[in-house]
Amino acid sequence: MSEPFSVRVTVRGYETDVQGHLNQSVYLNYAEHARWSLLKAAGISQTGLVSTGVGPVALETTIRYRRELLAGDEVEVTCAFIWGEGKTFRIEQAIRRTDDGTVAAELTGVGGLMDLKERRLVADPRKHFRTLAADPALFGL
Repeated sequence: MSEPFSVRVTVRGYETDVQGHLNQSVYLNYAEHARWSLLKAAGISQTGLVSTGVGPVALETTIRYRRELLAGDEVEVTCAFIWGEGKTFRIEQAIRRTDDGTVAAELTGVGGLMDLKERRLVADPRKHFRTLAADPALFGL
């Protein structure tokens, strides 16, 4: 398996809590940023995806906090899609410091693509991503 897609982010002071740690909700924002960055790198824009009548949905998210992050820390946020045979897929992500590789958080999510008219998950999300992506390999396809 190839290396997962990744983006770099610098922790900003306004994202921290009163103890100076990255606020727990911001980890979700970083993960979301990495997912949309992967779609963009694969050639899929947000408006382009929605114009096909589908939109991504998050069904479950688990965050495991491993080490603190502070304002000014540089992190790499990874993103890898794990495909099964059904209507859903898993997304595995890690947030790690770029200076020493320390994993600050691990995120695992379950997602799908919703038919925006029918309000139901599409039967084969892999097919949609393969069709839309200029580079489906970024999705592991």
